[in-house]
Amino acid sequence: MGDTTVDISQLSFEDALRALEDVVRRLEGGEVPLDESINLYERGEKLRQHCQARLDAAQSRIEKIVAGPDGEAKSTETFGSE
Repeated sequence: MGDTTVDISQLSFEDALRALEDVVRRLEGGEVPLDESINLYERGEKLRQHCQARLDAAQSRIEKIVAGPDGEAKSTETFGSE
């Protein structure tokens, strides 16, 4: 998934997460030249935002599913809470 020409908005959550993991792995490796590191960091931030938006949309859909007939949520938990 190292292709930086792929339109992030078209990626599934899973593909975006894999691409973000690849960016992090490359940055942590320390073998990337400075200019490329900056570009990778920018792409990583866009991927993170895309993943967060997809998670927020999923949470919203789940809350609608568990809403009662009056539109109020029967019970909700913060997504990812334990």
